[in-house]
Amino acid sequence: MAKIVVEVMLKPEILDPQGKAVAAALPRLGFTFAQSVRQGKRFEIEVEGEPTPAQLAEVSRAAETLLANPVIETFVVKVEK
Repeated sequence: MAKIVVEVMLKPEILDPQGKAVAAALPRLGFTFAQSVRQGKRFEIEVEGEPTPAQLAEVSRAAETLLANPVIETFVVKVEK
């Protein structure tokens, strides 16, 4: 079985209140490593065998239609071993 991953993130110009809240909370908890934080979504889709180009194209269409809002979000489709 293989895993196709779709990572969805808000476009850079879109405000990310949840990311800002996490960025503000980190220093209060003693974590000082972050300059900023952006929050996103990750979808893991398991398929039988190695994903074909047709399957990847179909997942990309599903991401455009259901998994992401293309007006305010970008997405990346990749295969994870």
